[in-house]
Amino acid sequence: MNLTQLGVADLRRGFRARSFRSLDVADALIERTEAHAALNGYVAFDPEGLRAQAKAADVRIAAGEDLPLLGVPVALKDNIDAVALPSSAGTRALLGLHPPQDAEVVRRLREAGALIAGKANMHELAMGITTNNSVTGAARNPWDPTRIPGGSSGGSGVVVAAGLVPAAIGTDTGGSVRVPAALCGVTGLRPTTGRVPGRGIAPISLTRDTAGPIARSVADCALLDSVLAGGASPLAVASLRDVRLGIPGPGFWEGVESGVREVAQGAVDRLRAAGAQLVEVPLPMLAGFNEAAGFPIALYEFVRDMGDYLHYAQRGVDLRQLVEAIGSPDVAAIVQPLLGEGAVPEAAYQQALQARRALQAVYAEAFAAHGVRALLVPTTPLTAALIGRDVTVLLDGQEYPTFAAFIRNTDPGSNAGIPGVTLPAGLADGLPVGLALDGPAGSDRGLLALAAAIEAVLPALPSAPWRR
Repeated sequence: MNLTQLGVADLRRGFRARSFRSLDVADALIERTEAHAALNGYVAFDPEGLRAQAKAADVRIAAGEDLPLLGVPVALKDNIDAVALPSSAGTRALLGLHPPQDAEVVRRLREAGALIAGKANMHELAMGITTNNSVTGAARNPWDPTRIPGGSSGGSGVVVAAGLVPAAIGTDTGGSVRVPAALCGVTGLRPTTGRVPGRGIAPISLTRDTAGPIARSVADCALLDSVLAGGASPLAVASLRDVRLGIPGPGFWEGVESGVREVAQGAVDRLRAAGAQLVEVPLPMLAGFNEAAGFPIALYEFVRDMGDYLHYAQRGVDLRQLVEAIGSPDVAAIVQPLLGEGAVPEAAYQQALQARRALQAVYAEAFAAHGVRALLVPTTPLTAALIGRDVTVLLDGQEYPTFAAFIRNTDPGSNAGIPGVTLPAGLADGLPVGLALDGPAGSDRGLLALAAAIEAVLPALPSAPWRR
């Protein structure tokens, strides 16, 4: 049995049956992590610390204790504070510094019995989509190490897809859980904004950010979601027979790489064959509201929320020191002007909040008017780009800004604060393609149940080459 191939639920069943120990799993993951260090998925990994946690978990399991994640290793994105590990948010000013306390989501994971396996690489300050980080180095996609894993939670996608850990927690502001999950061929969940606590996580924007799981199945994401959200009902069994699913437009299915379109359309055809009703759902004025809301909110709140975090989390630097030490040129170009003449004015921020309310109304009306359980889109319009294509990528025969291209289909739902799931749908030219589901605000558990039913009719992906 290859313990590195097992998911969260598989490990829990094995522990209960005494088929193997948590220490056996930790040893197997440590060996694999050391063998695949070149992927640069982790920026902090403590083998002896992981072994110590596993030994303690085995004692508890042997004593009959049964917790949702007891003995299961979970990785954390490097902007999530955890005692005994550095938390750098991928930026030079925080590099190597240990936070004095756990983030609330880490407290919940530990309380559920999880082992903290290490800190995963990320785009600096979560302000990008490639995880080509000038401070911590580029994370590499396990399907092709010359390509990006997505971002900003790129390392979280890498360590799960490469078999270095069964699950990881990322953060998602505009697609940063779902994009790396899609490009690395695994499953990711963005919860409804506000459902998972953000305290102890280095922020971009508290009204946009949310932590969420990346794992190898919907069931594993659902288990982690129940822990992160502080308890949730078990998933109901969903049927695809006569369920209404929406194909939104315009702008989501157009201008997509041919291989991505073929895989995504094939997934839709499988759903239709399974009995689902696919209906077109117009989203009038969505693009304009999304553009008016997204960056002004994020950039205004970054100055406010990051400054607050550095103070209450006792990180030892202030906002100006943090910003001045940024190492990645793309991030510096976004953030450094915010402390001077490039600051977002209060009036512009208030207008952006109004635009977000209008965006949320567009989604709410679309779900209600058309009676659809979820909207389906290709998670990203293209597969993983080559590392180094930080400025532009070729999409449908034209050059597009890299950041905008990869978040095109995930950003609107993120700004609206609604839940989203991405599932692996197949391969295009040997690279993973994701199928994304967006649901109404607060429908997280129902959306996961629906995703489980969809997962069952999609083709299973082979292991990433670096997991075989």
